[in-house]
Amino acid sequence: MSQQPKCALIMAGGTGGHIFPGLAVAQALRDKGWRVHWLGAPNSMESRLVPPKGFALETVDFSGVRGKGLRTLLALPLRLGRALLQSRQVLRRVRPDVLVGLGGYITLPGGVMGALMGKPLVLHEQNSVAGMANRVLAKLARRVFTAFPRVLAKGQWVGNPLRAEFLQQASPEQRFAGRSGPLRLLVVGGSLGARALNTIVPQALALSPSDQRPVVTHQSGEKQIDELRANYAAAGIAVNLSVAGPSQDAKAPSGGSAVREATSVGVTVTPFIDNTAQAFAEADLVVCRAGASTVTEIAAVGAPALFVPFPSAVDDHQTHNARFLVDQGGGWLVPQAELTPGHLAEMLQKTERSTLLARGLAAQKLRQAQATEAVVAACEELCA
Repeated sequence: MSQQPKCALIMAGGTGGHIFPGLAVAQALRDKGWRVHWLGAPNSMESRLVPPKGFALETVDFSGVRGKGLRTLLALPLRLGRALLQSRQVLRRVRPDVLVGLGGYITLPGGVMGALMGKPLVLHEQNSVAGMANRVLAKLARRVFTAFPRVLAKGQWVGNPLRAEFLQQASPEQRFAGRSGPLRLLVVGGSLGARALNTIVPQALALSPSDQRPVVTHQSGEKQIDELRANYAAAGIAVNLSVAGPSQDAKAPSGGSAVREATSVGVTVTPFIDNTAQAFAEADLVVCRAGASTVTEIAAVGAPALFVPFPSAVDDHQTHNARFLVDQGGGWLVPQAELTPGHLAEMLQKTERSTLLARGLAAQKLRQAQATEAVVAACEELCA
């Protein structure tokens, strides 16, 4: 009789910063013959992103409490108790050999119940400041990995699990060789957009003579795309609208470019970027937030970046994420409150490609490329 494949239960949810690393691990385990299930919340980002990838989604009704008010906090014991019971039902049905937690509140009930049932737990923390769930679960986990150094006492620094295309781009030296003409600027707001960037970037471009402006691809969430176009119109700048496909890992068409080439219209706005790795590689400068996945993807590609951390991020973790690269010369960090149109316009006019290349090279020196392999190896060792 053939041996049954091992089973892993991936636990991650809430944001793409948890989900996309989880998908990288899930795919790697599946490629090795594992049966993979996913523990997430109903009506969540993971409930939309995970099933299309072919992974069975198991749901537990549990969400965060920070910033939700006193009533939600007082209801936490009851909600957690119910989520623990639901998690037990999932574990009994799926019967995983190992649990893999990649952050988000949904990992807490699953991880605690898994430990109570004697299941080995592997954790990965994506941010430079550990989230509440991982701080608790790290005490129960058999193996703990981190994307940044010195985050958790038991943690082994391995970087973030990345999709393969981020590790397959040409080196910064090869990419920058022979580049000339206007800078190619990529502005990334993420799936929800970044309203501050949507306001400041058009105003900054308006301060520069039209023949000195960069060629811009400006990505913003679908819900903010009309507002973004209006901001450019108010600044007197014509834009081209590109309705790209939503796939995060789709390949660009043969000969295509994820960052638009110079045309009569030098600004392209889009709700999605088909191939983020290619877009990072083609840009001379990326202006973006500093979520953990973004920072580690920037380092993997070796892309020069201006980080504008989201000021309301829990524990200001985006600032800490960005400092990991910036303190070693791998980019720039400007707090949102200090980023003015004049500041950005001056930077775009005065920064040379040689400086941008140096920042990209410094960022790439800090990349860790074996995170997915490390997590998968831990799963296999614990189930041997």
